[in-house]
Amino acid sequence: MRFAISTDGDFVSAHFGRCPSFSIVDIENSRVIKVEVLDNPGHQPGYLPEFLHQKGVNCIICGGMGDRAVSLFKSYGIETVVGITGKVSAVIEKLVKGEPKSGKSLCEPGAGKNYGIKKTECDHKGGE
Repeated sequence: MRFAISTDGDFVSAHFGRCPSFSIVDIENSRVIKVEVLDNPGHQPGYLPEFLHQKGVNCIICGGMGDRAVSLFKSYGIETVVGITGKVSAVIEKLVKGEPKSGKSLCEPGAGKNYGIKKTECDHKGGE
């Protein structure tokens, strides 16, 4: 199975569309076969689900994602797992074990606007 993890440095990015890169992880028989990092080709409405589909991704993992993006990924048969935080390496370890499970998206709609361009933090409620 091929996973894409929205990545910001060594950590899962809160915003899948505005992350600097994606860690692409191939896991077979509970073993990591390959990990590669791809630069985010740019945030354009509807583009990233198609881009990751073309890369053979089966599941996208991130901190937050809007409903429209979830729907677009679903149209490509790509599972979405949101609400994930922490180091990418720890997430990969959990994937090998059949985890993590999707939770609540970390971001409210619009909270990530201009993240990675004009600001370094999104507008989470409660400062999270």
